[in-house]
Amino acid sequence: MKALLQSAPRFLFFTGKGGVGKTSLSCATAVALADEGKQVLLISTDPASNLDEVLETPLSSEPTPIRHIERLHALNIDPEAAARDYRERIVAPYRGVLPDASVKSIEEQLSGACTVEIASFNEFTRLIADESAIKDYDHVILDTAPTGHTLRLLGLPAAWNDFIATNKTGNSCLGPLAGLKEQRHSYERAVTILQSSGQTLLVLVARPDKSSLKEASRASGELSGLGMKNQRLLINGVFTATDFLAPLATAFEKRCKQSMEHMPESLSTLPRTVLPFHPEGFLGIDSLRSFQYPAFRKVSPLSSSAPIESFPALQELVDGLEKTGKGVILTMGKGGVGKTTIAAAIAVKLAKKGHKVLLSTTDPADHLQDALDGSLPNLQISRIDPEIETREHFQRTLTTTGAKLDEDGRALLEEELRSPCTEEIAVFTAFARTVAEGENGFVVLDTAPTGHTLLLLDATEAYHREVLKNSSEMPETVKELLPRLRDADFTRILLVTLPEATPVHEAAQLQWDLGRAGIHPYGWVINQSFACVHSADPGLMAKALNEVRFITEVTQKLSKRVAIIPWLLKEPSGIKSLLKFGSKSTPALQKKS
Repeated sequence: MKALLQSAPRFLFFTGKGGVGKTSLSCATAVALADEGKQVLLISTDPASNLDEVLETPLSSEPTPIRHIERLHALNIDPEAAARDYRERIVAPYRGVLPDASVKSIEEQLSGACTVEIASFNEFTRLIADESAIKDYDHVILDTAPTGHTLRLLGLPAAWNDFIATNKTGNSCLGPLAGLKEQRHSYERAVTILQSSGQTLLVLVARPDKSSLKEASRASGELSGLGMKNQRLLINGVFTATDFLAPLATAFEKRCKQSMEHMPESLSTLPRTVLPFHPEGFLGIDSLRSFQYPAFRKVSPLSSSAPIESFPALQELVDGLEKTGKGVILTMGKGGVGKTTIAAAIAVKLAKKGHKVLLSTTDPADHLQDALDGSLPNLQISRIDPEIETREHFQRTLTTTGAKLDEDGRALLEEELRSPCTEEIAVFTAFARTVAEGENGFVVLDTAPTGHTLLLLDATEAYHREVLKNSSEMPETVKELLPRLRDADFTRILLVTLPEATPVHEAAQLQWDLGRAGIHPYGWVINQSFACVHSADPGLMAKALNEVRFITEVTQKLSKRVAIIPWLLKEPSGIKSLLKFGSKSTPALQKKS
């Protein structure tokens, strides 16, 4: 970490595939810089932020002093609160000036998911571009959302600048454009700062595994294309075995080494920081300081036996899911917990039994083909591609709605469709269309990481309300989407997690949010557990013991249906291994290490 700290510019972005440790590492960096005497502001732009838990300090949307450490403040950008403030700022000047019906129309225009996103972005921009908001801080650190959301967020400055510069009508999908125009100079300054190597460092965080490094490479290339060329690779959790006669430990170490040796070429040239495997989670200031000073690390008592000797298998959940003969199965949870593998395994198991299955994803970082590496009768694979869906939505809207407009109206519509919000609408419509396929067989959807999924479901609610007012203009699949998601016999949601604090607690928050929308998960899957395997390696023993409390929390407090999947000597890849995946007869359990 020393090289990162010594060269740290004023702004640091931590990004990467979900579950790689962005929050822990951004917090540890913030603590280390504060310990060196720097004034530091730490910000989360993730809709599913858990900064509060890691820093053990209740946070709000305003800078909050962190307990037990001087010079460090942190905040969460609250998307909903930002949207309310944005909406009121736009609407207030028109109250008492325009007729009530016109004011209500403006409010309706500002009620969708687009407003939430741009309002959150406005807050982000203010904290980057407004010197008066950050003048007291030497460093501003951003713990960003999983990569797909981050790429969209960072792409917005240029996109909204272009849209504002060319829009001559005074309107946008967000209502009166004045609400955006007043931010234009802030957007331009934010873009300049993000592209300045002297001011901003992009920290690409990855685990030493193939999919994580592949995602970091993709992010590196796309962010370079946005002008963010000052980048550093941080590989977190590199395991070193202490007992070379332990098959599990040596297999884990070998997997880490092989992933790093075969990392994408685009990453191999970046400055690199490698951090060792820590078996326990990082909660609290002392724990975060242990990144720099190992003496702060608390060590648990060890036992060489597996803490959990018996556990329910994934196959038991699949047997229950199969009984309906059709419907939608959604794997949801924090990024990086194995949703893609779980979704692929469920799909191939159902297809092998003779069911018609469509396996699809709404995740911008699609890894389905990597997981399957083959084909199977009855199994169809698709992807909701944001770029393709947006292009088709653009043309479809011009052909239908645009055909009824005069020249000026058509010009306005084209400008509307160039808005970044169009992608959200297009992806949402495709999601509804895919869910409808569950009437004809099984649809298994590998969804995006938690923050993106919440935004998608929020869009579902918003669009459903709009459908009730304009039912004749909406596709049937969109009209039926929310009722289908709420139908427990049609839609079964599996929350996928790792036996660690952050993935479990974020999945619990997702379960609560789904409950508010009238959607209740079918069950949970705890993936990659060392608590179900035997090892004499001290690091893996400590990891196994640390997992037990989180497994207990899930099984006793959060769900009656739980499957636990042990950490495997070999990652499942291909149809044959996926068919075996999730049974109790796994390689990890056949050998004691």
